[in-house]
Amino acid sequence: MHAEKAVTAFERAYGAKWPKAVAKITDDVEELPAFYDFRTKVTRGAGSPAAALAMVFKLVESAQARWRAITGASLVALVRSGAKFENDVLVERSEVAV
Repeated sequence: MHAEKAVTAFERAYGAKWPKAVAKITDDVEELPAFYDFRTKVTRGAGSPAAALAMVFKLVESAQARWRAITGASLVALVRSGAKFENDVLVERSEVAV
């Protein structure tokens, strides 16, 4: 079996350097290819453009719950104009002559 040969080669190549990691593979070698027993039908796309848009919306909506808000929005203009900060303190501000 190809998987058994691959595990043996993996063990030979990395067993001396990372014995604990290799043991995780070699101890469960019978169970590793078990996921091949549960093959499912693969879809070829998101379906219609409306379905794809709805899927993207739901993904962004769920990711939004973990996003961090910008707490120093007033400082963005300073950063864009080239202001320098050290340890969150403004140390230099370039003035533009008009």
